[in-house]
Amino acid sequence: MRLHDLKPRPGSRHRRKRLGQGESSGHGKTSGRGGKGQTARSGSSIRIGFEGGQMPLIRRIPKRGFNNKRFAARYIPVNLEALNRFDDGATVDESALRSLGLARGTGRWIKILGTGELTRKLTVAAHAFSESARVKIEKLGGACQLMKSPASERAAQAAAAAAVQAARKPPSPEKAAKAEKPAKPEKAAKVEKPDKAEKAAKAEKPAMTEKPAKPGKPAKPD
Repeated sequence: MRLHDLKPRPGSRHRRKRLGQGESSGHGKTSGRGGKGQTARSGSSIRIGFEGGQMPLIRRIPKRGFNNKRFAARYIPVNLEALNRFDDGATVDESALRSLGLARGTGRWIKILGTGELTRKLTVAAHAFSESARVKIEKLGGACQLMKSPASERAAQAAAAAAVQAARKPPSPEKAAKAEKPAKPEKAAKVEKPDKAEKAAKAEKPAMTEKPAKPGKPAKPD
């Protein structure tokens, strides 16, 4: 083989696109630039959303509502199979993961995912674990240590704020008076009403006994 036998790989080089050669060139009358105007000129570049100077759509529609996207907890995912780089019995924490480049990014929290298989017994400390990752780690005799997560931090902050608010506001006298209500007296036992049979017996009065006839008076003498 000589130098003149060397050729580039097929398809690595292409012919130059010749413009302005007429309709039969395969590129049409306007060489693929469409009609006249700004977009047909060289150096033309129109930003996305530009509508020629009129109020663009993104500014015409109203913006309403609110969401917690800016406060969302963004975890750095670390697959379980990547932990096989550590020695058996080692303790894996955030600094160890970042030093080996397994946890990349600017996120504050790390989550261990269950992708892949683990072959070593490790003690893993992270901010969150998937259920499958926890099962696989504990199956080999390892341990999962949960670090401070966004949910626990927010709960602690809310509890502290509530305690401070309660300390600043003493209970009002009305509420205190309502809280210290006297105990209600016990109700007297109800008197049992007589049965229907007793009522019927009382209703039946005894029959009147006949009085004996009085003896007649003797006649007066004339």
